[in-house]
Formats: sequence, C-alpha cells, structure tokens
Amino acid sequence: MLPGPNRGTHYPLVNYISYHRYTPAHLSFVAQLSKVLEPTSYSEASAHPQWQDVMRSELKALHHNGTWSLTTLPSAKTLIGCRWVYKLKHHSDGSIDRYKARLVTKGFTQLEGVDYQETFSPTAKIVSVRCLFALAAAWGWSLHQLDVNNAFLHGDLSEEIYMSPPPGLLRQGEENLVCRLHKSLYGLKQASRQWFAKFSEAIRSIGYEQSQADHSLFTKQQGKSFTALLIYVDDILITGNDPISITATKTFLHNLFHLKDLGIVKYFLGIEVSASTNGIFISQRKYALDIIEDAGLLSAAPIDTPMEQGLKLLDKGDLIKEPSRFRRLVGRLIYLTVSRPDITYAVHVLSRFMHQPRKLYMEAALRVVRYLKGAPGKGLFFSSNTDFRLRAYCDSDWAGCPLTRRSTTGYCVFLGPLLISWKSKRQKTVSLSSAEAEYRAMTGACCELTWLQYLLKDLGILHHKPALLYCDNKATLHIAANPVFHERTRHIEMDCHYIRDKI
Repeated sequence: MLPGPNRGTHYPLVNYISYHRYTPAHLSFVAQLSKVLEPTSYSEASAHPQWQDVMRSELKALHHNGTWSLTTLPSAKTLIGCRWVYKLKHHSDGSIDRYKARLVTKGFTQLEGVDYQETFSPTAKIVSVRCLFALAAAWGWSLHQLDVNNAFLHGDLSEEIYMSPPPGLLRQGEENLVCRLHKSLYGLKQASRQWFAKFSEAIRSIGYEQSQADHSLFTKQQGKSFTALLIYVDDILITGNDPISITATKTFLHNLFHLKDLGIVKYFLGIEVSASTNGIFISQRKYALDIIEDAGLLSAAPIDTPMEQGLKLLDKGDLIKEPSRFRRLVGRLIYLTVSRPDITYAVHVLSRFMHQPRKLYMEAALRVVRYLKGAPGKGLFFSSNTDFRLRAYCDSDWAGCPLTRRSTTGYCVFLGPLLISWKSKRQKTVSLSSAEAEYRAMTGACCELTWLQYLLKDLGILHHKPALLYCDNKATLHIAANPVFHERTRHIEMDCHYIRDKI
C-alpha cells in the first residue's frame, strides 16, 4: 500500500532498469530492439503476411540460384531434414529494416565420408573483434557493417546430398519428390568451409592479405592507405583510414556476392555498439535482458556479486528434472562474457557441470542472472586515448577445484587502458605446488601476449617496447629470473624454458 499525501515519504523499494544515460537516438534504438518478437516455427510465421512474403522470396532466390533440383530419392540414399529460421534486421535507429527467413538444413543427420568430407572453417575470434573496436576508437575510424545475402549459397557441393522439401515448396502431384542439392545451404557441415574458401579467394584477388594470426582478418596497405576487413561467417566489419578504399571494397563485394550495406555498425553479433568522439562503448544489454526474462527474474531483486565468495560446487545434491534448462542458461551466459568479464569466473565454474546439473548448480546460475539484473547495460569502453602498450596480469588458485584438485588459470590483457582479452580456465594437470600453478598461468598469459603481438602487427600496430607481464608470486618470479633448476621445479621445466625465452 502506497502512503497517502499526509503520510511519510517512505516509499517501498522498487527494482528497475534505468535508461537515463542513453542519448535519445540510442534510446530509440534499444527500444525498437526490445519490442519486436521473432517467430520460432513455420506454423507461427505462416500466420503473418510479412513472413509469408519473405519465405516465398527466399524459395524463389534458391530456385534461381540453382540450389537444388527436384528428383526421386535413390534407394541407397537417406534424406536430411530442414527447417525455417526467422530473423529481423534493423536500421541504425532500431526500426525494422527487413524480415529475413532462412532455410537451414539439419546437418546433424549427415554421415561423414558419405555426405561430407572436410568441415573446418576459420571463424573470427572475439578478441579480434574487440581489437578492431579498440583500433577504430583510438584512431577515429568509422566502422562499417556488411551482411552477405544468402552467403552459404555461393559454395559449390561435390557430394551427393538429398534434402526433404521445405514447407511451402511442393505443388500438388509432387509429394514423392525430394531436393538434390547442388549448392550449399546453411546447416550443412561443409557449408561454412565452402563459403569461406570462395570469399577469401575473392578478397585476396583485389590486394588484401590474409592474417596468419586470425585467418578471418584481411588487411590492405597501399602507401598511407590502410583498410582492415573482418568476417564472421556472413557478417563483415570493415574499417580504415581511406574511405575511397572502403567504398571500392564494398562495390567489389556487392557485385560478386550481393551485399547488404548496414552502414555504421550499431548491432553486431548481438553486441550493441555506440560510438562517439571519446571512444566506442559495447554491451549486450538486450541479450542480458532476454536471459533475465527467460529465467523469470525480471522482477527479482538484484544482487551485488555473481557468485558467493568461497563457494565450492561439489558433485552432491539432487539432479534437476530439466537439465536442458541449465545447459541453455549457462550456454547463453558463456556468450554474454564477450562484453562482461565480471561474470567470466562464475560462468567458467558453472560450465564444468553441464553433464549432470544439480539443484545447487542451478541456484548458482540464477544468482549470476540476478547479478545481471543490477546492471544489464554494463559493457566495455574503448577510449580514443591509448598508448597501444600491451600489459597482462595473471594469477591462479592452487588446487582450487574440490573435485579434481586442479588449479584455475586467470589472466587479462590490456592494450593501453583498454581491456581486450581475458580468460578463466581450469588447468589440464594437477600442480604439485603453488609456484607450478602460477607458472602455468604465466604460460597461458604469455601465449596470449605473443599471439596478440602478431595480430596487432597485421593491424598496423608495431610494438617497439616489450609487452609487460605481471605476476604476484615471488617464487615464480625467482624461478623465471634464475637459470638453475632444482628438483622441485624439474616437472615444470618446459614452462620455465618457454617463459625465459620470451623474457
């Protein structure tokens, strides 16, 4: 009951989400993202004219592309299934740009050696995405986003694959026909590989060089002109100091693959991007709110920490009745760590128990969600003021896992003041001393620093000064500085040699 006008001013506490710091344009953008819903099934989508139109358009495009031919199923062959996936594309102001329906095959039913051979395809590392944001913020470059229309349809298939017809394709009298695939489709195990091979060949033909640190990164240097392009499946980021080169690249790719130019990046891989003269801010606010809503905790009171201090999750307690709910929640939290390093350790611990989730683990996962409720819009800010000096901090807990007695490695890497990489991971072997656990943590951080130096070199950032690695264990620092191995350090000799070589 709310107090009357003549009563005190002791109003009840209300948990709410504040938007007061957003600009009007960005507030409109996030509001548009939050209000629209996407269908989850064909029956749901077929009830709306907009989705019916895009499904017909997609089938027409597949037909003109020669993606399949209708035929009868040979007796020795098996069918793979398919389904529709629906997605809304947005303008930079958050309004709906277009409705997108994509036909996806059920590739998990394919047989190796029969329906596919090689499947590996490079995917851009999220650290590379953050490095590109940091670079664009520091040098004031604009980040452009491109989307390839029907990207996987450009790949050619050499295998003989038959697919069940999608809903809405067959006419009367064609009920016994199936689709013999000639071009790749989304969902096929080899589709990503075929598409990336065709794209990388095309982009290299106009002077771009493929990075050896991240094969999804392509750069082009001509005199003072520099352009960088990063591809994540069919989503492309492009930036640089030469607008003419960027426009020429867009035109070339559009003529070859029919791109959709989405303009200045606002929403990339579920990451909301807000740029200003002071830098670039990224967050996953909508994604976090979706997690909170799905967990049924929108009205729950927020909590200050993602995990109870000193909590040890043991293999005890009752199993939960719906383990898929726990796995789905933890899987979504894992992707949320793209912009939320503050929940990385808690999510890492929870991810150890995916095979047999228990009630205690579910309670710990819901605590993380309640922590997100306190500030779902938290993220990372890449300032325009940086010195590009690499610094890393590493640590470990000795025998911290109560089930295996393995230690946990933790490190974070800064580019100037910008946090670009972090990790929390249980070590593969049991450490016999705290010094050994710290040494393994140093090795992990040292490997990350080495890889980042190669990546930043491809992005045009040369480091004339050595990267800095900080560790708070005196025994480890002493072993690293002195060439003498004694008995208690013999078992970590390889790690010692690696660290000393880098020093």
